[in-house]
Amino acid sequence: MPAPERIPAGRVTAPAAGPAAPGPVGDGPDGPGPSDRELIAHGELTVRGRIREASNAVLYCSVSYRGRTAHCVYKPVAGERPLWDFPDGTLAQREVAAYEVSEATGWGLVPPTVLREGPYGEGMCQLWIEPEDEPGTDGTDGGTDGGTDVGAGDPGPAAPLLALVEDDEPGDGWKAVGSAEVGEGRTALLVHADDVRLRRLAVLDAVINNGDRKGGHLLPAPGGRLYAIDHGVTFNVDDKLRTLLWGWAGEPLTGEALEVLARLADALADGGPLATRLAELITPAETDAVRARVRELRHTGRHPEPSGQWPAIPWPPV
Repeated sequence: MPAPERIPAGRVTAPAAGPAAPGPVGDGPDGPGPSDRELIAHGELTVRGRIREASNAVLYCSVSYRGRTAHCVYKPVAGERPLWDFPDGTLAQREVAAYEVSEATGWGLVPPTVLREGPYGEGMCQLWIEPEDEPGTDGTDGGTDGGTDVGAGDPGPAAPLLALVEDDEPGDGWKAVGSAEVGEGRTALLVHADDVRLRRLAVLDAVINNGDRKGGHLLPAPGGRLYAIDHGVTFNVDDKLRTLLWGWAGEPLTGEALEVLARLADALADGGPLATRLAELITPAETDAVRARVRELRHTGRHPEPSGQWPAIPWPPV
């Protein structure tokens, strides 16, 4: 039976939440109350529907805790489709590990994500992000301020982050990814915005070895924030980097990125906070591989380039 079909349809109210690591206590949107992470870690989950386009079971839920309610995504381990190159039943942990690394960078690129018990067993729970209808590319976000040396262009306040153009060059404010077939024997140039938020994400993806950075995983949010989702196929010990964000390949890393990588190296040292947290989620060999990738990025001082040993672009790209 395909993994998503192991999860029956319907509305289910969760039992009392099982053990979960408490997140930082903070204020909700309406004043004092549970933080986003505390809400999704301890709140009561009610399944509202299933996102059927996903290859694994992805359930759309409401979550309520201490007077606060929000929406979230719940991906039970029982609904994971086995993959030949990843151990079975580990995708949820990898999603949480990607969030932990994102938080350690200070960029806040991944929505709050926890591992918890739910209506269909243990799984990943992630705060639902409602994207803007017309995403902007103004280069602003709510994370660390340090992108002034990026030189990001501005394709326009309502421009998409990805586009296909018929020109041979990407144009101002855009970075070329490669040619794409668009039907009837025609090709177009696939480009992404030269955007500080995307450039930070490209660095994060290189660190976590993201094997599936698609356009549909980019969620521009109100206030200029950019979030990225779907990090189940990450942290492999082999080079699996597949992404649509190759526009900076081979270019020098920004000063901000190098400072972030230095902090990650400290946090990943034996006994460091990030190393300790990752030990609960991925294998020692995979944590060592994260250290090696951070070390290599700091040594070269450049964005990685496609290895040529693995398809560089995910399919389908969106």
